[in-house]
Amino acid sequence: MKSKIVNSRFFSLGILGLGVWMVYQGYQNGEAQVVLDKAVRICMECIGIG
Repeated sequence: MKSKIVNSRFFSLGILGLGVWMVYQGYQNGEAQVVLDKAVRICMECIGIG
């Protein structure tokens, strides 16, 4: 029983670590700015300013 819990916890932490690493890589590649630019463009079109 304990082995199952430990293995599950290590698997979950591994997946969490992989997700954090992928977010960090996206941030380093400038993806956050791309998403923000698209959001601003969409908002400006919906409001009718742009």
